[in-house]
Amino acid sequence: MNEPETIKSMLTHAKTIAVVGLSENPERASYGVSHYMQKHGYRIVPVNPAAEGPILGEKVYANLDDAVAGVGQIDIVDVFRHSSFVPEIVKDVMRLKIPNLWLQEGVCHDEATGWAENDGIKVVSDRCIMRDHAALHLAAS
Repeated sequence: MNEPETIKSMLTHAKTIAVVGLSENPERASYGVSHYMQKHGYRIVPVNPAAEGPILGEKVYANLDDAVAGVGQIDIVDVFRHSSFVPEIVKDVMRLKIPNLWLQEGVCHDEATGWAENDGIKVVSDRCIMRDHAALHLAAS
């Protein structure tokens, strides 16, 4: 988990990022980070059952099942939810065979990320996807 090669591979090869907990509020971190990633060529798929949408010009989905049904392949699930929600999200990621899981800064759950890694899912935990992307100086896709 959090290996530099894993981070670079995820960000280099991913095209579509489902953002669980993406807020409609432009002042929230989830919005700013997602907007940055979108500007750098990634398709952002908002997942938030409370949002009326659209967010960042994209249809909002209530859950990961609906997101996969709506857009097809998701490369990374990026989580902006409290750590207590991580086990259920990991179960969905495993069931849906999504290859990469990213838990934003402050989001951690060692047991659940262990399940994901044992299932072959690449995991980054307690890191900001935007900061790591910027640090790698990756060009837009």
